[in-house]
Formats: sequence, structure tokens, C-alpha cells
Amino acid sequence: MTEQTVPARAPVARAPASGSRAGGRREATLELAYRFRWVLGAVAMLILGAIVMEWAKARPGYDPYGWLVWGRLAIHGKLDTNGAPSWKPLPFLFTLPYALTGRHALSLWMITSFAISLSGSVFAYRVAFTLVDAPPRRRYAAYAAGLVAGLALLGIDQYLHSILSAESDTMIVALCLAAVDCILHRRYRWAFWMWWLAALGRPEVWGPMAIYTVWAWRSEPAMRRQMIFGLILIPVLWFGIPALTSKSPFSAASLAERSPRELHGNKITGTFDRFSGLDAASIKIAALIAAVLAFVRRDRPVLLLVGGVVLWVVIEAAFALHGWPAVARYMFEAAGGTCVLAGVFAGRVILDAPVALAWLGRRLGRPRWQSWLVSPQLAGWLAGAVLLVFAVSLLPAARSRYTYERADLTSQRARTKEIALLGQVVDRLGASHILACGQPNIGIAWQSILAWDTGSNTGVLYFSAKAEQEHPFPIENMYTHSYGWEFFPSDWTNSTQAARCRGLTFRT
Repeated sequence: MTEQTVPARAPVARAPASGSRAGGRREATLELAYRFRWVLGAVAMLILGAIVMEWAKARPGYDPYGWLVWGRLAIHGKLDTNGAPSWKPLPFLFTLPYALTGRHALSLWMITSFAISLSGSVFAYRVAFTLVDAPPRRRYAAYAAGLVAGLALLGIDQYLHSILSAESDTMIVALCLAAVDCILHRRYRWAFWMWWLAALGRPEVWGPMAIYTVWAWRSEPAMRRQMIFGLILIPVLWFGIPALTSKSPFSAASLAERSPRELHGNKITGTFDRFSGLDAASIKIAALIAAVLAFVRRDRPVLLLVGGVVLWVVIEAAFALHGWPAVARYMFEAAGGTCVLAGVFAGRVILDAPVALAWLGRRLGRPRWQSWLVSPQLAGWLAGAVLLVFAVSLLPAARSRYTYERADLTSQRARTKEIALLGQVVDRLGASHILACGQPNIGIAWQSILAWDTGSNTGVLYFSAKAEQEHPFPIENMYTHSYGWEFFPSDWTNSTQAARCRGLTFRT
């Protein structure tokens, strides 16, 4: 037989299995989601804020309505920051662009406030998780720390009320915790701008921000240009805008000095008492233990957090000595730091239980006891028992908070109905008609809401009974009653004034 050459067959390309394609797409999707995790997280928080707004059916407090009025007046070139609420730049950064949407500015502000405030629990979780620094095989200790910190933050006295009232204080807590989180993860530029935003909401932030800025100036020279820009903007926004729109660039400080909530008696102990009342006793004890353990272990990041809490309360006490009110909610940030420390305590209990038992075994000096005490099972039971006692000790405070917040939510929803009825009455009678009659006489808690409904400035709605007695003028009286609102004009002195007030008597 003659030898024949057989050509080699080319390999047949096989299509990848459908499972492999699906797995590849899933991995690509997860990689893309991880790359944009912060954007997706922000969107998720905004959606959560919208859900909370619809569920709670609450409305902002006095100050936020005043901030919304600022935005609307500013876009019409009529910004006036005389009178309450006292000026702060942070909410104005949002209410100014939101004013372009008209009435939708209210919902946009509420969603923004809710979203940023609720993110505080996320950042409290992340900070506590990072500070515990658990090894990979014992990562559950960091999870426990984060869970305690995030939940404890929501348990601060009046914290949920402030969130549902769309106040800025809980937003500032979230921004401060975000700054700490960025520092721990070496995102130093982001940390500076988180401090910067928080500094536009409360002057107490200037202390910790100054310390961070000095450190960053020396350690991160590339940041110096943007830090200079940011630091110049802070006094411009705090004092420059009031200088142009009020009687004094220090109008906010003047209002604070006349606050009816000023401390009476010892300012320092009074400030500490207000701060102490924000967290449950078990949270404070756990935070104190975490601080002591950090000192023993020379845990510098935790000690810096402890220093930040102390610094905040000291600054607030100094403000109280100056004559400012030192309201408890001005110390939410320090209370938030205490909650994070309580979370660190929970994590350290889990991680340090074996170490504590080994130390006890060495103290006993008996081999049989030593081998038994270093058992992982016993360490786990000991840590679980300590955390169980800690959790049970929080139950009375948690029950009290739940009862209060439930009653407060009912009150908030009833108030929302009154706000809606007030808007309907103003629309029916006509805002211009009401303002043309004379001075509106409405409770101070409603003045910023009426300003929002009528398109006027909050400051001009302040009613002074003494001024009316000395120089009588027409008054449009507005009172709530069991079914809604009652409007009736009074104190006109001539037929012209009576004609302007005609038709303004109304009762829902």
C-alpha cells in the first residue's frame, strides 16, 4: 500500500455553555455595581427618603420652612435674613436650586434631608466596623459593632423626631461621620469636603475641622489649594450673605443670644446634662469601657474619636458661657460618636474574650484551668452573655423611645393635616388679600409655614402685641381649633382699612 498523507482536522470551536455566559454577565454586572457603589448607594438613600416621606406623612418644623422661604426669595432677588430662623448656609445650598421647582421644593428638601440623615446610620456602621479592625476569620465582630452603632444612632433622644421634621442637625451628624469614614479609608479630599459641608451647618464643626485641616496641610500638600478655597468660602457664606441681606453679618449670633432655650444656672454642668440625656445609660457605659480599652491598647483611631466627642461638648459649653443656648440637638454629633464607641465596645467584647480568658488562666496558674479557659467555645459563650446583658439593659430605653416616637408620629400627622388646611384657607382667601388687610396674627410655630404659603418673608410676620397697643393697626387673626382654622380681621380704624379686610372672616 502506498503511504497517504491525511490532513489534520481543524479543531471545532464550541460555543460556551449558557451557564458560563450567564455567569460572565453576572460577574460583569457585579463589577460594574461595585465600581459605582457610591452612586448606587446615594440613589438608594434618595429612594428610601421618598418612601419615608410618603409613609410618615410628616412635614418640616419651623426652621426648614424658613429655609425654603430663603430659597424662593433669593431667586426673586428679595432674600431677607433678618429675624428667625437664624442664618446657616448648609440648607441654603439646597433650597436655592430647589426653589426653581416652585412648590416641589418642599418635597425635594424633605427627601434630601431624610436621605442624608438616614445615611448617618450607614456611616456609623462603617466607622465602627473599621475601628474594630477584626481579622477576616472573625469578621462577625465588626458586623456586630456596626449594627450596634447604626441602631444606637437612631435611638438618640429626639433623633427620629428631628429626621421627620426635616431638620439639618441629623444631616450634619451624617456628614461628620462620613468625614471620619473617609479619613479611616484614606480618602482625605472627600473628608475635607464632608467637614466643609458640615461646617456650613454648625459652627461647632469648626473645631474638629481645624485640627484635620492642620494635619492635612502638613501631610497632604496636594490638597492645599482646594483647602484654601474651601476655607475662604466658609466665612463668605456664613457672614457675607447676612451682611448683604440683614442688619448685621452676625445676625445669626444675635438671634442665638436671645434664645428662650438658654441655659439657666451653671452653664458647664447644664451643657453636660443635656449631652448626657441624649444616649441611654448602657450606651454611655459601653462607650466609656471602649474608651478605657482603647487607652490600654493604645488604639489611636478610637482615642481620636473619643477626643472628638469631648472636644464637641467642650465647645458647646464654651458657647453656653458666651450666652448661646446649647440646645441638646446641637450635640447630636457628639452623641453619635458615643454610639460608635458603643459599637466598638460590642466588637471588642467578641474579639477580646479569648484574650481575657487566657489572662485569667495565667493568673490562676493551674494548667488544667488554663486549658479549659482558653477554649473557643467558652470565649464565645462569655462574649454572648456580655452582649446579651448589654442588649437587655437597653430594652427599657428602647421601649421608652418607641412609645415616644409613636406618639410623636401621630402628632406629626395631625399637624400635617392642619398645615394642609392652612394652605387651603390661604389659597381660598388669597395671599395678597390677607397681607393687604394688615398684620397677620398667628402663633410663632406657624409663621414660617404661613410665609411659605403666602410667598412673604418670615420676619415680617412676627406679631408684637406691645407694638399693636402703642400703634394700633389692622390685624388678621388666625387660630387653630378642633376642626381646622379660624380667620377674622380686627382693629381697623377707618372705612378704607375695613374695605381691605372685607371677606377675610372664615372658619373651617
